[in-house]
Parts: sequence; structure tokens; C-alpha cells
Amino acid sequence: MPNPVLIDGTSLGLEEFDAVARRGASCALSAPARAAVEGGEAAVRRALDTGDAVYGVNTGFGDLAGVRIAGERIAELQRRLILSHAAGLGEPLEDSVVRGMLLLRANTLARGHSGVRAQVVEALIALLGAGVLPVVPSRGSVGASGDLAPLAHLALPLLGYGKVRIDGRVATAADGLRRAGLEPLELGPKEGLALINGTQAMTSLLALSCLDARRLVRTADLVAALSTDALRGTDTAFDPRLHALRAYRGQCASAANLWSLMSGSAIRESHRAGDVRIQDPYSVRCAPQVHGAVRDVLEDVEAKVAVEMNAVTDNPLVFRREDSGTAILSGGNFHGQPMAFAADFLAIGLAELASISERRIEKLTNTAFSGLPPFLARDAGLNSGFMLAQVTAAALVAENKVACHPASIDSIPTSADKEDHVSMGMGAALKLRTVVANVRMVLAIELVAAAQGIDLLRPLRSSERLETVHAMVRERIAFREDDREMGVDLELGIALLDDLGPVLDSLE
Repeated sequence: MPNPVLIDGTSLGLEEFDAVARRGASCALSAPARAAVEGGEAAVRRALDTGDAVYGVNTGFGDLAGVRIAGERIAELQRRLILSHAAGLGEPLEDSVVRGMLLLRANTLARGHSGVRAQVVEALIALLGAGVLPVVPSRGSVGASGDLAPLAHLALPLLGYGKVRIDGRVATAADGLRRAGLEPLELGPKEGLALINGTQAMTSLLALSCLDARRLVRTADLVAALSTDALRGTDTAFDPRLHALRAYRGQCASAANLWSLMSGSAIRESHRAGDVRIQDPYSVRCAPQVHGAVRDVLEDVEAKVAVEMNAVTDNPLVFRREDSGTAILSGGNFHGQPMAFAADFLAIGLAELASISERRIEKLTNTAFSGLPPFLARDAGLNSGFMLAQVTAAALVAENKVACHPASIDSIPTSADKEDHVSMGMGAALKLRTVVANVRMVLAIELVAAAQGIDLLRPLRSSERLETVHAMVRERIAFREDDREMGVDLELGIALLDDLGPVLDSLE
């Protein structure tokens, strides 16, 4: 995007998120948002002037909320909060996740309900603009009060602590601040709490998974069409008239893709008359029903992510009204249950793309069903062909089954039982990323195997669009006349998925 993505707290969508998190687009705080932020900060200072206890501003945190903090120690309170809560462990989150977290944190603060200075929002944006990414460990959040530990690590460099990544290398916070043109922040009232209360780590992970899933559902249709033709399956089950009678949007879209992709296939025409099979196995015949159901889950999850990306999720929250003055309300918008459910549901849905794909891989390698050479190998016996490729797919599907155990129904009370029900949303979002990676690998295996099946049916040719995909495979991966290292071919197949953009863009 040539112009900066304007951060206003209300209009961020997945496209803008993708531009910033993955493509490095710049950001800027909108003028109305700046005014709202300044108003929120002024409201917090007025509340302090009353001398009343305000949670997280002049009190301790969590079960220590009853401890009053003297005014001259409020800045120290906020600094120590960040340091104590930066308790994450494990491998760091990838750069795109951290960029997404910076964007989402700036966006939620931009609503003006968090009581921070505009300087704090601008500092987050400056880190993004300079490519200075805090090193954020992936483990340590239970998803309420939001993603406390990951967000504390995100905030550490603003105070001059922690590590950052710059152009892929790890550097000190001081190096990062210099590159971004910043000085270490001395936090004002509530600013430490506003930086770490919220769901931005799990939401960033989930948003990235949604973007990946958009490609995966189209990729699944594409490889299923190629497999169906290689298996000499019928396209009758994809007839749009049939799917209109059920009318799920995802199912109709998937069926339309399969129908159009197979249109004009000489392989299909070669067995149209006198085809004794009549009905294909469910992994072929019911592909639109399964793929479509995943699409519908994705649509629902994307709607929830759109809400969460523009939500205010810290605590307490500042409300300003001219007629009734300022109210600072303590609640629980930081609880990650909506994102936890969404991540678990999407993981379950995407896992089914791999599950049904593995069944089609099995059909391709099973000569008793396919009529193709055993394991897609011409000299079977001397050659094992795709025998172990199907085994690898089965292993990945089995791993997904474990990863699909829901995190969102778990809860371990924390903070002296003050936080007695938590969402485990970060755990749900992390294991979703595992499922996304595994589904991608299974679909790549099916793509390479289906291309081998098409070759074994020569001189018959598939449809023009599927032949284009087959040619893309063959540009990178030679036909397997004899056994060679299978893993190399499968890795090439995985990389090829990134180059299918023009074909995928033509699908629904």
C-alpha cells in the first residue's frame, strides 16, 4: 500500500493487517484518534486529582488491588509492572506476529479509552516504521487478563529493556530505540497497564491464521480437482444444481471451483460413457461439503477477528461525557474467550482439509481403487513410489488430531484466585499455527501425488486450468520414473504453494 495505514481504532481490517504485519506497510495515527487519546489521558489525570483510588493507576494489580500507591511512586509502579510481567519463555514469536501485535496494540489505544498519552501510541508506530521488533517469547499467557506476558515483552524496549530484532538480527533495546529515533519512555499513570492488558498476541496469531486459511481453502479445492481427475472420478457430484438445494455459501463456492476446474477435461470425457463406478468415495464426492464447511467456519472466525482487532481490551477503561464528567470503569474486556473459541474452531475446521486430503492421497496410491500403478510407481516393487508420502500425510493428520483438542475449555486459576477463570486463548492460537503448517504440508503432498497420477494417464489431458497447474509442478519437480529422495520433492511442492497465487485468485 503506497499510503500509510491510518490507525483510528475502528476501521482496521484483515487486508490492512496483512499489509502491515507481512508486507511491511507503514502506519500513522489519524488526527481524530490523536484527539481522542489526548482526551483520555487528560481524564485519567483529572481522576487522580480527586484523590480517589483508581485501579491500576494508584493501586496495585490483581490480588494487590487493595494496596494504595503514593502519587510520587506511580511512574515506578508502571515501570515495575512491565518488568515483573515480562515473564515469558520459549521460542520467540515470528516477526509477522510481532508486527501484528504492535499494530493491534496501537489500534486499541487509539480509541482513547485507555488513558495513555499520544506519545505512547506514536512510539509503538515508530518501532513498526523502523523495523524494530521486540523479542517476544511465545509461552506465558493464559489469555486473561489478556496476553499479559507477551505484551509486557512487547513493551519492554520502549522502556529501554529487553531485546529487539532488526533485519533478522537480535540487538539491544538501546540499539532499537536509536534506530527508531526514540528515547526510553517514563510511563505515566495507567500506561504500563494499558500496554499489557489485552488480547493482541492471540489476535495477531489468529489473524495471520485467517489469512493463511483463505489460501488453504482454495488450495484444497484445486488439489482435490486434480486428484479427482487423476482418479478418473466423476464431476457430477459438483454440479451446481445439486449444491443449490443445500445452499451453504461455502459448499456452493467449493463445488463451483471443482466444477469449473474440471471443465473441459479429456480425462473426464474418456470415462463418461459406461463408467461403472457411478459414485466416488466420500473423500472425492463430498469434497465440497467438507471444504465448504471449513469456509463457513473461516467466515465466522474472520467476523470475530474483525471485531477484536478494533476492540478496546484493557482495564480499567476511561469514559468521558461533558454532561456527567469522567467515569473510569473496571471490567473484563481483556478476557480472551471469544478468540480462544475462534482459534479452536478454526483449527478443527482446517484439520479436516488435511484429513480428507490424506484420504485422497491414499486413493491415489491404492491401485485396487485407482487402477493406477501401485503407489504411483511404474516399476512397483523395485520402486516404492509414493508409499511413504502417504504415511507422512497420515502422521501430519494424526498430529492435527492432538492439536485440535480444545484449549478454550481449560482454565487454571491465577493471581491468588482473583483471576479464577482464564481463556487459554494464546495456547489455542499457538496450536492453530501448528495445524495451519501441517495442513499446508498435506495439501502439498496431494498436489505432487496428483500430478504423478495425471502423468500416468497420458496421453489423456486434463482441463486447461489443471494442466497449467500440472505444468507448474513439472517446472520444479520431475516425473518420478524411479525412486529418489522423496522429501526433496515434497519440500519443493510446499514451496510451490506460494506460487499458485494467480490460479487461486481465479477461484471463489
